[in-house]
Amino acid sequence: MEVKRRTARNLVAKLSSVSEQTRTEALCELRLISKHDPESRPLIADAGAVPYLSETLYGSSPIIQENAAATLLNLSITSRVSLMSTRGFLDALSHALSNSPSPSTVQACAATLHSLLIAEESYRPIIGSKRDILYSLLSIITANNAPPRSIKDALKALFGIALYPLNRASLVGLGAVPALVALIVRDARTGIVEDATAVLAQIAGCEESEEAMRKAGGIRVLGDLLDEGTGASDRIRENAVAALLNLARCGGENGRKEVRDTGSKVIEGITDLSKNGSAKGKAKAVELLKIVADGDGNPKEIRRIFVSSVCV
Repeated sequence: MEVKRRTARNLVAKLSSVSEQTRTEALCELRLISKHDPESRPLIADAGAVPYLSETLYGSSPIIQENAAATLLNLSITSRVSLMSTRGFLDALSHALSNSPSPSTVQACAATLHSLLIAEESYRPIIGSKRDILYSLLSIITANNAPPRSIKDALKALFGIALYPLNRASLVGLGAVPALVALIVRDARTGIVEDATAVLAQIAGCEESEEAMRKAGGIRVLGDLLDEGTGASDRIRENAVAALLNLARCGGENGRKEVRDTGSKVIEGITDLSKNGSAKGKAKAVELLKIVADGDGNPKEIRRIFVSSVCV
């Protein structure tokens, strides 16, 4: 262990070298060591690497940026406190997300945020308060030329941010709802649509989302995903049900009425999930069916389907 500690200190010391080649070589080694040797990650962090790595994200060399971002991602697995306690760390991630010409750097920074957000709930309000980060992530998913991997990593980070209820209104205010709805409509790749609907389902769990969903046509799009003719995956359909359910729970009466109207048109799809979905999917589908069946003016057939679904 002492040899590993000495190696970490020596490599971190080289990060302050005036020679770009020396810094690049040290970063390459740190990236590999932090990837393949879990024991070395806290040693690298304790040696003071995080401030250097963060500062490096402001550099102009794509190779150096990529290695620094990848090393930070590896450190986020076990040395989260070192990252989050470093002054300027989140600002550096935000800068790289918005300005780096390297897709690999952008992906690693977004993945680092996701790693932190999923592992530690207390980081969610902190990261969610950084509007620059939220804006940068939304810019990635709306960019026409963004690589699929960048979009997926940005969506995963947005999902982690949206898990904290008070972050949802901020995301709505920055235009997350129309951005997500547009992504779902234009992108046929199942993995991206699955992640986008998962984020939308979380954001739907705030009062502010109702008007944004209406303006963006989000309720109609969610209904389309539940139409059995679209061939959407089970995960996409379960996310659509979760989004509609959250809208009905958190929105006003107008939103609840729109959810009922939309649900009544795709009742077969919701019913199928109530019988064949995952455990959580079944429970949410049954609850959504109840909301649809309880609506004024709904035909007796819908009520009959609801009763049969809960009796299975």
